[in-house]
Amino acid sequence: MPDTSALTLEAKLKFAFPDMHVAGHADLQGRDPGEHPDNFGAGIVVSPSSAVDVAALVTWCREHGVSIVPHGGRTSLAGGCVSHEGQIIISTSRLNAVDSINIEEKTVTVQAGMTLQALQEAAAAYGLTTGIDLPSRGTATIGGMAATNAGGLLAFRNGVMRHQILGIEAVMPDGTIFSDLTRVVKVSAGPDIKQLLIGSEGAFGIITRLVLKLETLRPYRATAMLAVNNAKSALAIAERLTDMTGLKLEAAEMMWPLFIRDHAALRNFDLSWLPESACAFIVEISSSDEETARSNLEAALADIWEDIGILDGIFSQSGTQAKQIWVLREESGFYYQFYNNPPSFDVSLPPALLDAYVADLHARFHVLNPHYELYVYGHIADGNLHLTVKCDEPDDNETVHIQDAIYTGVREFGGSFSAEHGVGFEKRYGYENYADPIKRSLAKQIKQALDPNGLFNPGKVPFA
Repeated sequence: MPDTSALTLEAKLKFAFPDMHVAGHADLQGRDPGEHPDNFGAGIVVSPSSAVDVAALVTWCREHGVSIVPHGGRTSLAGGCVSHEGQIIISTSRLNAVDSINIEEKTVTVQAGMTLQALQEAAAAYGLTTGIDLPSRGTATIGGMAATNAGGLLAFRNGVMRHQILGIEAVMPDGTIFSDLTRVVKVSAGPDIKQLLIGSEGAFGIITRLVLKLETLRPYRATAMLAVNNAKSALAIAERLTDMTGLKLEAAEMMWPLFIRDHAALRNFDLSWLPESACAFIVEISSSDEETARSNLEAALADIWEDIGILDGIFSQSGTQAKQIWVLREESGFYYQFYNNPPSFDVSLPPALLDAYVADLHARFHVLNPHYELYVYGHIADGNLHLTVKCDEPDDNETVHIQDAIYTGVREFGGSFSAEHGVGFEKRYGYENYADPIKRSLAKQIKQALDPNGLFNPGKVPFA
């Protein structure tokens, strides 16, 4: 047996776990690191294929003092997957199967590394679908979505990820496997430990398996893009559509003028019908068939058009036209073609306060720098705004001023400085200055109790 003390970390892992996929620096060359260029900074990715394998790997890392960064689809926009030399990455890419779908219960037991789109396709074979959807569905994994408590397009109707999860299996920092794979909503049996793992970004445990709720698939859709003056009008439209029989509101997404006009110009999308200062509001409904969906949406909007003050609008006449509308919202990172790492944020507020917040925000930015312009868009029916400053990455001092302008009033309004992208390390300033101090203290205490050696995703929330 060789002397492992002289081996590199990569060689030690390959020696200790010959049946696991261990990829080193050479293997990672040319592989897409995901949303952050330093996601592969550790230079070692281990891909176990079971919770037992993950537990063995965690135990080995604990014994050797090696910290771990868990990876799902590497779609984190807050730096939650960034790693460094001396660490190892545990990828859930081989934990990518559906264990079971229960049609009667409308539940699915799924491994953490499966992508949302793959799960949606598997469920569709049974006439079912997930109660959550994201533009990054093709790469975002179910475990990663749980770890960041992802929201997305359906949160206004179904809630965020924690509302979709019935059970969780996870490997804890001591190498034990926590298994609470219940398939029922009603559980009154002491503290709900799985809720500690949801939204913890891998700091408390590595999720390996989940039980999710499913709902009936409604594949027949109709889409419209409407011109509205403000969020108040858009919310009134969404409320009226929600209350109507014969249709179901599937999406309610709004883009403020600067965002929709810059993006539409880039894609040569005709906005001649959209008044200059108007916002673009996308609504999508489902019904029993495509023709019924289209006629129902047109009739529903005609019924409220003047009452609510819809300025104008276009209706998709085909699936292709619907995709052309949706790409304007879902391909929201178009500005990265023009700016180097522009400051971006996602906040949430009570929906009724969105117009006041956006107006105040523009005023604060004008005082901060009259040349700053803001892209504003988001899931307005649940109060989630995405905000990007049209500029290259500013220096640290200016970044603080920008964050203060963004976060001012959010907590006081009853909102959150981070709505659905997690905290990672990029939102550390927001967490430490705009999150409740008692909440931060409790999170550190939990981290210390579960992971006293700080082996799980160190340097990220809760920054212990």
